[in-house]
Amino acid sequence: MILTVTPNPSLDRTYEIPALERGAVLRAGADRVDPGGKGVNVSRAVAAAGHRTTAVLPLGGPEGALLSRLLTGQGIEVAAVPVAGRTRVNISAVEPDGTLTKLNAAGPELTAAESEALLTAAGRHAAAGAAWTVCCGSLPRGLGDDWYAELVARTHRAGARIALDTSGPALIRALAERPDVIKPNADELADAVGRALVTVRDAAEAAEELRAAGAQAVLASLGPAGQLLVDRTGMYFGSAPVAAVRSDVGAGDASLAGFVTAGGTGPGALAAALAHGAAAVQLPGSAMPTPADLRPEAVTVTPDVPLDQPLHLPPSPRSRPHPRTADGAVR
Repeated sequence: MILTVTPNPSLDRTYEIPALERGAVLRAGADRVDPGGKGVNVSRAVAAAGHRTTAVLPLGGPEGALLSRLLTGQGIEVAAVPVAGRTRVNISAVEPDGTLTKLNAAGPELTAAESEALLTAAGRHAAAGAAWTVCCGSLPRGLGDDWYAELVARTHRAGARIALDTSGPALIRALAERPDVIKPNADELADAVGRALVTVRDAAEAAEELRAAGAQAVLASLGPAGQLLVDRTGMYFGSAPVAAVRSDVGAGDASLAGFVTAGGTGPGALAAALAHGAAAVQLPGSAMPTPADLRPEAVTVTPDVPLDQPLHLPPSPRSRPHPRTADGAVR
């Protein structure tokens, strides 16, 4: 069973529009509402792949009730922690070329009691037989930068492995508790080591630094360049080109789901991560891929890491080239 923890979940409403025009009245060609939050998306991807998953998350107000119903309808077991605030609603606008504009709400401010209740629920469910706990996303107001570190420590005491997808001080503080895998994107990796990353070699050196600081494995999304895995079995590089991107909302979360359901270590898990991410960017909104959507034959994974390859990170979402390699590390 894969357990996910999402401290700041959301309802995600996605609109497909011809073009984003500031100050104009826009008519959407299609729209959809999906459960949101990075950990929630991992649970959705795990469930879509046919595996059992439980989502631990704080829920409040009618938005929280709807989020719980949507998750249950997708075959996800919901472990709700009631909170006084209302679950946030995020808005995404997707243009035909794949350009995504997001408006993310702040979400409720959790009290100290609500914070402890969330940690307690996560530890209890991890001890009940979780193979992995996957905790993702930003921390809501009221939770300190050491919250994820405490979650990692309690998860390990419960006997489960833990994957962490967050950034900034919360990531740095969690490293001391030795998370089993962290999943930064290129910007987060650069931020964590305090310098710019220009080549794959730079990213590999940064990943090794984070391993020395405590991370047992680093699964790094490098934008158009591909993905890099550095773990106890070695260093691997992979890519999965796609012809067109429909929406990359949640694609990084689908990638992490593929990684942990494939065992969470070595080149096979990296290949599964790439296949899931590439499939997700070709689906509408934050829809998660099913096994029928996967194209493992399009994935390339090698221990011969192209260290001198430039990362070529796009300067802005609007200037992203197409076709491009699936990454989907959007927050």
